[in-house]
Amino acid sequence: LSEVVTLPTLCWWHCRTSLCGLVSPTGCGLPEPLSQISSLSLENHRGCWCWAWGHLCDHVSAATAQRVATEYGALLIASLACSSWPRGWLHWCPRLRTVLLVLLLIYISVPILIRLFPVLVTKFVYLNLAFPFFVDFHRPELLLNNTINLYLVTEPGVTVGIWHTVPSSRGAEARGKDQHWYEEALGDDHPVIIYLHGNGGTRAARHRIQFLKTMSAAGFHILALDYRGYGDSSGHPTENGFTTDVLALYDWAKARSRNSIILFWGHSLGTGIATNAARKLQEERGVQVDAIILESPYTNIRDAAAHVPITKIYRQFPGFEYFILDSLALGDMFFRSDKNVQVLSCPLLILNAEDDAIVPPHLGRKLFETAHSAYKDKTKVKLITFPKKLGLGHDHISFNLELPALVKDFLNIK
Repeated sequence: LSEVVTLPTLCWWHCRTSLCGLVSPTGCGLPEPLSQISSLSLENHRGCWCWAWGHLCDHVSAATAQRVATEYGALLIASLACSSWPRGWLHWCPRLRTVLLVLLLIYISVPILIRLFPVLVTKFVYLNLAFPFFVDFHRPELLLNNTINLYLVTEPGVTVGIWHTVPSSRGAEARGKDQHWYEEALGDDHPVIIYLHGNGGTRAARHRIQFLKTMSAAGFHILALDYRGYGDSSGHPTENGFTTDVLALYDWAKARSRNSIILFWGHSLGTGIATNAARKLQEERGVQVDAIILESPYTNIRDAAAHVPITKIYRQFPGFEYFILDSLALGDMFFRSDKNVQVLSCPLLILNAEDDAIVPPHLGRKLFETAHSAYKDKTKVKLITFPKKLGLGHDHISFNLELPALVKDFLNIK
């Protein structure tokens, strides 16, 4: 290769010789179509590199092609500086050049558009897509047992869809019952979970259905709502609007649950919604929710955005914070759980999985440390981390068979 680099011209003989030497030290070993290029000159075939590489990849193994790509890179770079080939190789591969330029344009445009139109970043964060498709929310029995669908007006013009799942121990009794029976059942002394799901999809997502089944089997009522703008709920998603929806559901459940425990269970994005609602409940009404459970949480939405996989390609982009992270505030998105837990005093359980590839578990640990430092009663704050070998990831902590027992132990219920 060094010999070729020093030559003033780069002919096809050099191209062939170098390729042959890399593929087979004992001889050319290349198939006939590629070996014939020795008789061609650069002037006769301007697309030498694209053509030669294409034939090589067609006739040799992937491992060999990778080795050639690594070692042959120096020869390719040398060709760009060759006096007999003043124009770059991209000039002779117009289709590739066009694709690369389009990708570069998109890459540069996205942060700029997000800064100019912060509403775009809300779309990325909320992902309020109606997924899974073709779900009949009025018939939850198609997906799980002892569940009824209901709707709640949370403020004028906004109605949210909710599934109420009763404890499986009452499943036989629940068959064929109407909403009135389900509302009465909330006062049966079983604990009540207000489940606040993460971004993307609806309450019918597979891992959310699994959560309802798991906690129902453990003796919990679960009220799973789709926030405004999600699923069959009306309105548009906003952080303040989510808090309004949750507090309206809390009031509705509190009026029917008598002395039953009511807790907020947030997952992913829902963890910020849970702490927002709990803080507002405490500061504005002087009322504490009985407990908060945060599954796969983050400290605040800015920290989360700086670490989620979708932003990885932009972390080295000049102005990453200005164009992307600062745009979250312009879109009225904060979800400051790290600030909220500093003023809360209700029992707080944080659940993390070591192999969470969406929200790094160190954010959950940081949130725990913040809460533990702020709480006067340190026993009210607990962190449970599930080992990587369990493969629970970001969405499947509820698949762990030990979860109900861990939650009951934390809540001191049998």
